[in-house]
Amino acid sequence: MTESNPAQPEPVEGAARTVADAIRAATELLGSRTDSARLDAELLMAEALQVRRSDLFLRHMRDPEPPAFAELVARRAAHEPVAYIRGYQEFYGLPFMVSPAVLIPRGDSETLVEAALAARPDAGRVLDCGTGSGALLLAVLHELPQARGIGIDRSEPALAVAAANATRLGLGERATMIRADWHEPGWGNNLGGPFDLILANPPYVESDAPLDPTVRDHEPAGALFSGADGLDDYRVLVPQLPGLLADQGVALVEIGYTQAEAVSAIGAAAGLSATLYLDLAERPRVLEFKKALGKSGPSA
Repeated sequence: MTESNPAQPEPVEGAARTVADAIRAATELLGSRTDSARLDAELLMAEALQVRRSDLFLRHMRDPEPPAFAELVARRAAHEPVAYIRGYQEFYGLPFMVSPAVLIPRGDSETLVEAALAARPDAGRVLDCGTGSGALLLAVLHELPQARGIGIDRSEPALAVAAANATRLGLGERATMIRADWHEPGWGNNLGGPFDLILANPPYVESDAPLDPTVRDHEPAGALFSGADGLDDYRVLVPQLPGLLADQGVALVEIGYTQAEAVSAIGAAAGLSATLYLDLAERPRVLEFKKALGKSGPSA
């Protein structure tokens, strides 16, 4: 006798299950694992049917459950992120391919894009430090047709994802992905700066921070953790920003919501003034750094 799999939605006895039935069962199953159970179930069903979520409600709720759905739900029940299951995530209105090689772009990071566009709508040269999927750089380049940009990352698999996203979005001719690590001496010497805009979402999670299994067990640790207080990468990267910025350049750096004061102080020690931006939940999210005219800072 075959044992039932607790990570599979239970069938409705006596009848073929409809899409609506399957979504309800998946929502119940996922309810103990995530606070977005219903949304996750709907997104996975749309993926199984290869339709838009809006079309799911309009045209498919009475259809038979597709065979692929149960396996997608089982993967989500094991805490795999929906974005990795589907293979893409929307960010700033654009579809980005994602894989376990890159962090999943979050809506909170759109605050950084908005701040960058407001600070330098005339930017010609953009640098994205720790580009991952390329989301920040490519969103900015999509909005600034005159700009060209470089995305750096120390991960070759991440750079491959970013380059593929640039090509898919029609930005391959204006975006270059380069392997570089701000922990290595001279990493910024051959990037062709100075830059009008620098974007950065460095690792900033404390090494012992409790994280949801969806994040802790699936997203790349090297892009998350940065020492006991989460500030190790800021201590290395921020002092190097003046040497990469044009005189009127601006750097936008994402932070954890408790880190504004500490990261501002790191910037001040490097001759940078800071302006804080809040995200939609009114939490500290982005610091805008500028340098005093004539101060180029230490070379990267």
